[in-house]
Amino acid sequence: MTLKPAKPCRESRTTKTSMVLPPDTNNYGTMFGGKVMFHIDDIAAIAATRHARTSVVTASTDSVDFLHPVRVGQSVSLEAFVTWSNRTSVEVFVKVVSEDMLSGERTVCATSFVTFVSIDIKGQKQMVPGVIPETELEKFLFEGAPERAKKRLEKREISKDLAVRFGTESF
Repeated sequence: MTLKPAKPCRESRTTKTSMVLPPDTNNYGTMFGGKVMFHIDDIAAIAATRHARTSVVTASTDSVDFLHPVRVGQSVSLEAFVTWSNRTSVEVFVKVVSEDMLSGERTVCATSFVTFVSIDIKGQKQMVPGVIPETELEKFLFEGAPERAKKRLEKREISKDLAVRFGTESF
């Protein structure tokens, strides 16, 4: 695998805005959590691909922390960028912001970290570029990434154990 030159976080920065319509919401008029998670995975994959310039697959989604509801009639904007990389994987930070379209009031509704693995057409892992943090926020996230990666690996081992214990049989 060939080492690739590092890239600034800004090269992967991605934004997406959508209106929240009735089919996107539950019986309380707030956006389905699964719909928010779909948008998070989608924008994170775009940011990861921009950084790696290869195909990527989702390896892990750290907790999606829902901080405030997104209501029907609001817009929802997502911002994402690669915060860190490790050989064949990248970590992407995603922020979800709602906006009341009439008042202009904006609220951070959710945050998440999503990890992707870079692959080729045969599904083989590919090296990814390193990350160059430039802003204070980028540096803050970059410095905390190794600890988040360690926790992810620990959680993955627990998940593997649970998969073995529970197997494929019904409860």
